[in-house]
Amino acid sequence: MRMLHTMLRVGDLQRSIDFYTNVLGMKLIRQHDYPDGEFTLAFVGYGNEYNHTVLELTYNYGTSHYDMGNAYGHIAIEVDDAYAACEKVKSKGGKVIREAGPMKHGTIVIAFVEDPDGYKIEFIEKGTISYPKEV
Repeated sequence: MRMLHTMLRVGDLQRSIDFYTNVLGMKLIRQHDYPDGEFTLAFVGYGNEYNHTVLELTYNYGTSHYDMGNAYGHIAIEVDDAYAACEKVKSKGGKVIREAGPMKHGTIVIAFVEDPDGYKIEFIEKGTISYPKEV
């Protein structure tokens, strides 16, 4: 088994595609309209769906806003340099909600940005976290 994708409901599909592709550097992998179901799906990510986990952006016709509730946390993305990644996001008009720096009570370098719908995205600086070898 492997994780395929995470789905986010978005209020403006093109705005979200622009954010994930232009601000975070993902690629639009595929997009398909389902008029009978009144929704459109767009898949974005850093690699193809066969080898990478991707994001499914779901736009339900006529819905421009969703209540986040209090259960959603964040998506995490590994970056080479969290400080530079934050500067790049800001230079492209994105919103940094926690500047890069060491995690409280730790040494892992993290930052948080927010997408146009309010979803939180954590940047984790490569080399500052050690992963277990086996699961």
